[in-house]
Amino acid sequence: MKKQVKNNVYWVGQVDWDLRTFHGYEYSTHRGSTYNSYLIQEEKTVLIDTVWLPFADEFVENLASEIDLKKIDYIIANHGEVDHSGALPALMKHIPDTPIYCTANAVKSLKGQYHQDWNFQVVKTGDKLDIGNDKELIFVEMAMLHWPDSMATYLTKDNILFSNAAFGQHYATDKLFNDLVDSCELFQESIKYYANILTPFNPMLRRKLDEVLALNLPIDMIATSHGIIWRDNPMQIVNKYAEWANDYQENQITVIYDTMWNGTKMLAENIAAGIRAADPEVTVKVYNLSISDVNDVITEVFKSKSVVVGSPTVNNGILHAVAGCLEMMRGLKFKNKKAAAFGCYGWSGESVKLINEALEKAGFALINDGFKNLWNPNEDQQAKAFEFGKSIANA
Repeated sequence: MKKQVKNNVYWVGQVDWDLRTFHGYEYSTHRGSTYNSYLIQEEKTVLIDTVWLPFADEFVENLASEIDLKKIDYIIANHGEVDHSGALPALMKHIPDTPIYCTANAVKSLKGQYHQDWNFQVVKTGDKLDIGNDKELIFVEMAMLHWPDSMATYLTKDNILFSNAAFGQHYATDKLFNDLVDSCELFQESIKYYANILTPFNPMLRRKLDEVLALNLPIDMIATSHGIIWRDNPMQIVNKYAEWANDYQENQITVIYDTMWNGTKMLAENIAAGIRAADPEVTVKVYNLSISDVNDVITEVFKSKSVVVGSPTVNNGILHAVAGCLEMMRGLKFKNKKAAAFGCYGWSGESVKLINEALEKAGFALINDGFKNLWNPNEDQQAKAFEFGKSIANA
């Protein structure tokens, strides 16, 4: 059932209450998600994006109950990823000749995924499409936010920016707009989405934000591809993105670790206590990676000025939960953050060296050589871990 967004613009997407992982099993979605598709009914009828493949038949059926599919004049594909384009094959069986407006890279991704030679119309930044009633769609390429094919579409007169991946969040709700949902939940999911998906593209995002603002387009709404539509002060999320894209950090130090027999856990807790003792103003958070959601931990790393990473030495290496998190940190290309390593060992003791190497590869500035402890820490060694924590705070 379609829901009115503004005037002749309607939401025709899908709410996915059950979704708990995304991008395979790479991203946790504790609050589900939405796949936002939009229908514009002016002199021309325009469909902007579709929904994820598992909902394709339901989407087409619902859309056909609202309008004659053959009356869709144009389809806009802002992004070729399957959560936005997944219903295209089912839809195009009914209207195979309907033009699809997208970037040149989107043609490649859509052909590569669906192996169909649809009626593609390639657009670039500044191109316009007249849809009648003195209204136009203006296209803005958003390469690498977060795929090479991404773009946004702006509707004149109604002043709506259909931003696709930018400014969204994985957040299932039957409320369309930001002023109707819990703002704490909304911003938690927004920063998590940014930290885990968009962080690697900070330099490009900064340039693109400047480019969009330079177009001097009035924006009354930002209609995203996931989550809510920003209608109450929509520029607040743009300002947040500008802040987050500028190598964001808060006054926070996060300690992350895994442990086998609690020796490394004891070090983590004493290091955290030392940080707090040296700087009562700093926020200190501690996570055991084997029992914590790694995307939530990554969000805390994103917020931190320093990160302390620990693992015991196992098979001349480190525990896989720590290794996996370090690999995610490398891929996200964090900037302007410091780090240190720690861990217990019984024989060879390579873990601190390996963590240091991984942290440097991930772009973190090492505070020191790290803290190694032979066997379980006794009271004296726990005191040394406490002092190590103080040195982290003072760095």
